[in-house]
Amino acid sequence: MSRQYKIQSLRGMHDILPDQSSTWQYLENTIADVLAQYNYRQIRLPIVEQTELFKRSVGEATDIVEKEMYSFDDRNGDRVSLRPEGTAGCVRASTQNGLLHNQTQRLWYSGPMFRHERPQKGRQRQFHQVGVEAFGLLGPDVDAELLLLTLRLWRTLKIEHAVKLQINSLGSPNDRKNYRLALVEFLEQHKDKLDDDSRRRLVTNPMRILDSKNTDVQALLDKAPNLADFIDEDSRIHFKGLCSILDSAGINYELNPRLVRGLDYYSKTVFEWITSHLGTQGTICAGGRYDGLVEQLGGRPCPGVGFAMGLERLVLLLEDLKVVPNDAIGLVDIYIVAVDSANTQAMILADDLRTEYPSMRIESHCGGGSFKSQMKKADKSGATLALVLGEDEVGSGTVGIKYLRKKDPQQTITRDDLGNLLDKFFND
Repeated sequence: MSRQYKIQSLRGMHDILPDQSSTWQYLENTIADVLAQYNYRQIRLPIVEQTELFKRSVGEATDIVEKEMYSFDDRNGDRVSLRPEGTAGCVRASTQNGLLHNQTQRLWYSGPMFRHERPQKGRQRQFHQVGVEAFGLLGPDVDAELLLLTLRLWRTLKIEHAVKLQINSLGSPNDRKNYRLALVEFLEQHKDKLDDDSRRRLVTNPMRILDSKNTDVQALLDKAPNLADFIDEDSRIHFKGLCSILDSAGINYELNPRLVRGLDYYSKTVFEWITSHLGTQGTICAGGRYDGLVEQLGGRPCPGVGFAMGLERLVLLLEDLKVVPNDAIGLVDIYIVAVDSANTQAMILADDLRTEYPSMRIESHCGGGSFKSQMKKADKSGATLALVLGEDEVGSGTVGIKYLRKKDPQQTITRDDLGNLLDKFFND
């Protein structure tokens, strides 16, 4: 019989293994706690949506819609897509369920997104985001609130020193249209100096050329029309108000006139939090204002602003900076070793201790084995204490104590004294 081939995961769609998941849980829990402080409420959204939703919101000429979406016909013949981003789905859900009519909403969501692009460090075909959206608020104060919120998150995660905020204003959709025409006119005169990617974008999405990483293209753009010269007065006032709040709050930021974001729905404020610790994939959080999107997707006019943060990149940054607390890594506190015929009593002891100490991680050995082999597993688990139960200990109502992370001598104590020892050992 021929040997069957092993089925592997798809390219760019990675498993998150147990040794990694504790960092993910720490990050996700920290984000949820900070969002709760600002009274943002969670909304849970479908992974699959009508393809038309993303064509109308993200933009048909964007790289996402043109090249990256996972789209297919379902069994009813409807064209559907795995979501490439979350804002469009959040707007659709909020409009469909009547959350935006004469109301303000502060919402957040999390989960996998999908884009068929070249996988690289911090960028996968299935990736995970937390998205935050605020609806029904026109002023720059809510823009500033989102930046205060993200700054609080960076401080809580202890990565504030490694990130930098960049902001810009795109003006109104009409401003962007006028600037786009001027930019195309300029670049058409210097087409020979553009790389292949920029020539393609010149036809499909010219403003994305501003984000080119090609140094020759960037040098050319130094002579291009300036977006700030096309911004209307209302957008100028809005952006000035945002900067004033940030200045008053002591938030450091950098004005980046070439920051445009890759999605068509943005207007007025756009921002990115970037880091130099992840190479070229340095954006860890990005967003902006999209006041016309709700109406564009069939709802009543309603302003909106939000951002998304990539969890893969944040996990990489936390690991690079070594700032994940030891108690968040998920190491075992106590490993219970059972020798001879004490396995049942060891399991009962473990469950009793889980009741007494619900925050502790306690592993009870299963599967038998010699005392020596069990102690090897206890040490490998990362536990700080091993509790040993054998026939003698069961008969005398005692427990053996072995210290795995310091050189204190082994001791035997009564079951009644075990609580006092654990209280002292884990609280010191």
